Parts: sequence; structure tokens; C-alpha cells
Amino acid sequence: MRNLRILISGAGVAGLALAYWLRRHGFVPTVVERSSGWRAGGHKIDVRGAAVDVIERMGILSDVERASVTMVGASWVDGAGKRLVSMDAAFFEQRDSHSLEILRGDLTRILGTCLRDRGDRGDRAGGVESVFDDAITGISENADGVAVTFERSAPRSFDLVVGADGVHSGVRALTFGAEARFVHDLGGYHVATFTVPNRWKLDRWDLFYLLPGKTMNVSSVREDADARAVFLFSAPGLKYGRRDRDGQRKLVADVFAHVAWELPWLLELMKDARDFYLDDVSQVRMDRWSSGRAVLVGDAGYAPSLASGQGTSLALVGAYVLAGELKAAAGDHVVAFSRYEAKMRGFVAKNQRLGTDGVRVMVLPSRWKIWLMIWMLRLTPYMPWKGWLSRRIKFVVDRAANAIALEAYEEA
Repeated sequence: MRNLRILISGAGVAGLALAYWLRRHGFVPTVVERSSGWRAGGHKIDVRGAAVDVIERMGILSDVERASVTMVGASWVDGAGKRLVSMDAAFFEQRDSHSLEILRGDLTRILGTCLRDRGDRGDRAGGVESVFDDAITGISENADGVAVTFERSAPRSFDLVVGADGVHSGVRALTFGAEARFVHDLGGYHVATFTVPNRWKLDRWDLFYLLPGKTMNVSSVREDADARAVFLFSAPGLKYGRRDRDGQRKLVADVFAHVAWELPWLLELMKDARDFYLDDVSQVRMDRWSSGRAVLVGDAGYAPSLASGQGTSLALVGAYVLAGELKAAAGDHVVAFSRYEAKMRGFVAKNQRLGTDGVRVMVLPSRWKIWLMIWMLRLTPYMPWKGWLSRRIKFVVDRAANAIALEAYEEA
């Protein structure tokens, strides 16, 4: 085996899953994360198809199932809060044993716990070095591998570097160039999220309030003190500083000013929300995911956008395949990176198409289309084709989620 020392930038789903598999295959991964610890919080996310097989092979399927959430339904309200229509979640989601929903923070907690285990599960995944509150500032290849500099830590050398650091990947910027070349917005849509009190006493329920070019959603995965607010909106050409939280809050407040329902109260809460987050609804599209001894996995290389619901699944499968191909190639990164891309390309393409199609349904452009959608939702339970439509939605998503055959790398 060669190239054993591998630095992973990012302790999200992709980075933690990759660290697990690399360690299990005999490599020595180090994870560096800008945050001060495992990433907590976050919205509910899907794990579907091949990704469920990955977590089962990790030995954590039962943990994920116990922490998973089962949404009961959703209601669409008017400006006075009156419920216009309600739908059973099963109509849209069609869950089965290969389709799970879990809070992002719960999944990263389970993955982090899995890395800290030192044999309790009968595997070799323990003992992964993690460096928090730090980030990579420089990557330079040399005859011995890769020289890496950090914001806080002393320079170190590794054999390979992996960018698992999300849409705005620092590793990608250092090795491939400017973000604008690879991050493509899907029509000027943006998303803002933060935690709010659950004043509606929601229990596994979503509330939606729709206006032209704007969708407000509040949900809770259980009847507890907190809920999650999500603002999706269309604002082509909107510019803001990625680290300017105050400026971002002002932009969102301006977009949603003079809007009814619970918006005045929600915008007031947003001012002090510690977990406030704003970003574009975008995809990462690249002709290649590796450059020399650096490679990308998950959102850093192929984010499908939140509208696809498949970002987490792509991250889990990508981590499994990348680590497995490195093992199969005995650490030969040139061979492994090429095989990783060949196996993942079709899978990524099918799941990214879900994102480009989905965002247009999530934010409607006119009052007419909103009215039409509400009436269609009202009529659907009484239509003879409702079962076919529900199954069709599931078929399209499942086809993309299972569009890859996972190899059994440990048997190779």
C-alpha cells in the first residue's frame, strides 16, 4: 500500500464517511474542520437507495433508523394562518426500508461516534485524528507528496488531500481555481434557514406559506420547543458577502418586508439567530474531480442542490467509492481517482437532474400557479390516479438513488 497519509478537509457527512472507510481499509486519515467540533443542528435530510446500503455496510444502519424522523404531513396556509389544504406526508415521500430521513446533526453525530469507536463494532475504524477550528490555506505538491499549510496549525506533509468541504470548497479553490467556474446557480434562487420556537406545536409537520417567488416553510420533526424556518426565494442577481451575516440578514428582511402570516415575528427572531444561514440554490459541475494528488468528494465536487434531496446520499456513496478504489488500487491515486470518477459520473448526473427540475416546483412565480397548485392538492385525494402519481414520484427518485452498483471492496 502507498499513499497512506490522507488529509480530509471537512467534517461533514462526506468527510466523516470517507475517514471511516479509509481507516477501515488501512489508510491513515486526518480530518481538519473549520468549526470547533462535529457539526450540530441543520435541517432534515434524506438517505436513499445505495446510500442506505453504505451505512448498512458501516454497521450504523440501526443507529440511523433509531434517530430517523417520520414526518406525518404538511399544511399550506394563507396570510392569516388559515390552513388551506393539508396532505399526508406518505403521498409525497413514499418511505420504505431504503429511504430514511434524519436531521443532519444527528447523522454527523452518529458518524463522529463511529469514528471514535475503537473496536466496539468489531471493525478497524477507530483512532482517526481530527483537527478542529482550523482550515487549509495552501497545498503544494512535491516529490514526497503534498505540503499543506493551515490557518492555525504548523505546516504538515501528506500523501493525498481530499476536499470534502462543501459547495464553497477551499480545497477546490486552491487546486482547481475560482469558484465561479464550477458553482452554478439554478435561476437566481436563494435559501435562508434558522431555528425558531415551535409556537405552532408542530409534531412531525410542515407549514408552507406561498407568495410569487417566495416560499416560507416551518417544520418540526417532533413536538419539542424548536422548529426550523426555511425561506426560499427568487432574486436573480442578488449579491452578498459570504461571511457578512448582518448584511445577509438585512437582505432577507428586505425581500420579505411587508409580508403577512408570521413573517414579522420570524424576521425579528432572525436578527439574533445564532444558526442563521443564507446561500444560493446551486449545483457544482466539474469536468474532473481530481488534480494531481488532490481530489473532491460530495458537495465540493458535485453538489446536486437542496432541491434534489440527494446531496447526503451522493456524499455517502462518493466517500465509499473513493475509499474503496484507493484500496483496490493499493493506494495508487492516479488509478483510483480515475476509477472513482468513472463509477460516479452517471450516478451524479441522474441525481443532479432531480435538482434542476425540483427547484421550479418549490418556488412558484405567480399567484395563478400558486392557486392552481392549492386546488390540485385539494382535489388529489379524490382522484382515481392519486396512487399512480404517488408511485411515479417515488419511481423517479428511487431510480436516481439506485443508479449505481456498489462493489464489495473488502472482498477484493
